[in-house]
Amino acid sequence: MMCSVTDDLDGWPRNGAGHLALWAGLLALSFAFFPFVGEYVSVPTALVALAAAAVGMRRADREIATNGGQALLGGALGLLGLAVTALVWAATHGM
Repeated sequence: MMCSVTDDLDGWPRNGAGHLALWAGLLALSFAFFPFVGEYVSVPTALVALAAAAVGMRRADREIATNGGQALLGGALGLLGLAVTALVWAATHGM
């Protein structure tokens, strides 16, 4: 049986993971363009964004959360942040 948004103990949707994914993805992409600093900030926050996006989308699929789109966008921004960080790293390290 599927859970609904109102089946939670207090009746509020559990949107925290989706919000975290979106903000971590934005942060990861923002710092990805800065050489050296981005490697230490962007990669961990991108991984947090991906993990939170997975949790947020799972909650949205189970109808426990209402922000599956935010979770999906956060995961996409996290992936994009990793890709940009890899390109910046390759450009600054002469590869």
